[in-house]
Amino acid sequence: MLKNRNILEKPEEEELKARLEAARERLAVQQMQIKEHNLPVFVLVEGFGTAGKGSAIGQIIRNIDPRFFKVVSMDTPTEEELRKPFLYRYFSRIPEAGKFMFLESGWMDEVTKVCLQEKMDEKTYEMRIGSIRRFERQLTDNGYLVVKFFLQISEKEQKKRIDDLLSSIDTSWRVGSNDLWQNKHYGQCVEIFDRYLEETNAPSAPWYIIDAKSKKWAELQMLETLTEGIDIALQNRALAVPLLQNVFPLVKMPRLAEIPLDKAVEEAEYKEELKGYQEHLRELHNRLYRKRVPVIIVYEGWDAAGKGGNIRRITEALDPRGFEVHPIASPEPHEKARHYLWRFWTRLPKTGHIAVYDRSWYGRVMVERLEGFCGENDWKRAYNEINEFEKELSDWGAVIIKFWVQIDKGTQLERFELRQNTPEKQWKITEEDWRNREKWDAYEIAVNEMIQKTSTTYAPWHILESADKKYARIKALQIIVEELEKII
Repeated sequence: MLKNRNILEKPEEEELKARLEAARERLAVQQMQIKEHNLPVFVLVEGFGTAGKGSAIGQIIRNIDPRFFKVVSMDTPTEEELRKPFLYRYFSRIPEAGKFMFLESGWMDEVTKVCLQEKMDEKTYEMRIGSIRRFERQLTDNGYLVVKFFLQISEKEQKKRIDDLLSSIDTSWRVGSNDLWQNKHYGQCVEIFDRYLEETNAPSAPWYIIDAKSKKWAELQMLETLTEGIDIALQNRALAVPLLQNVFPLVKMPRLAEIPLDKAVEEAEYKEELKGYQEHLRELHNRLYRKRVPVIIVYEGWDAAGKGGNIRRITEALDPRGFEVHPIASPEPHEKARHYLWRFWTRLPKTGHIAVYDRSWYGRVMVERLEGFCGENDWKRAYNEINEFEKELSDWGAVIIKFWVQIDKGTQLERFELRQNTPEKQWKITEEDWRNREKWDAYEIAVNEMIQKTSTTYAPWHILESADKKYARIKALQIIVEELEKII
């Protein structure tokens, strides 16, 4: 893309000035339109060192109300960020609906910099490219406008700018070691950059190569591209996104109606096994921390199935400094204003830690589906998006354990009535629980489809038969211990 690109002809000064004024006014109007239509705009600005990325962003944001944008300059990943998945620090910064996010250098810079330092093998590089493609596609599929700019300058121009900056004590600090290295190895950088741009150039999130020799000309190219992209995105907001075929290997799972619920455990056996598994899990937790292995445990299930008690028997065995339980309720306004997976990306554990989710991202294909909180295209698309999300976690090195806590309709009724008739348990039962019970059959259809479509080889579902809660607790502990023993 850098080698064979068509270079746009810079207009004469008078035309340049007129077009700049028009583009600035257009963006000033559009900022209110994206707020009105809840369009999130993610602008990534990459390019050669000293190409003017920061100053270009500075010129563009002059036309936007400061309440509607945020600018982030991405530095080398921190120690905390290195203990999270590669995409964590980018997904956590996606904008809210109706706002702009400008990123000065981002996932391209991070990947290509490691490549140029020869610290990334081909397999890891290809995995990163796949992650980036999926990340950008998920954003655009969920209504984001992703605009990617690469500011290009020649080797000679870069050298001139470096020399000019170094000539003054007041500006020399702006030249970093990476800028000097790039200029010395300009041809090598072009090769790496060009390959990356080609491999991440998608119809939904294309690259725009900006001739950055003239700052005003660069600003005009970026403004006209951005404003045109906003217009198109606003026009296309009502269009449905094509569904992708699942490409991840699945584990065949039984339907809920096929699962026998007659399994039980005697009290004496329960106490003995509970103690043994908890002691073993405590030992494994220490080993997890030492080996920096992240663990993600997901609980889904019927109301009153016993998720809370099950979670409690697991956490009793863990060092409180090394785990966190996330009770997932309805999303808060700032969470609803972003991609539905955002609130889970921001709750991921560090390496060596355990995150337990009491309900999870699967709400997209259950509650949100059945209650009409998202469109049909949204929840149907979510099966593949969730498989992609969990693949990212698996590739990161996480152990993913997913439980569906199963009971029958009669058992649920008994437990509801017990809660309602026991004063100290009445807080556990709500009108919403009774209302959800009326939709049992619809939920069962949704759960069956969810389990069939998201039980992958790297993140399979485990069914906990919970007519006897004690049996379900022992089975959960046994599965967790066995899964952890496989990798540590």
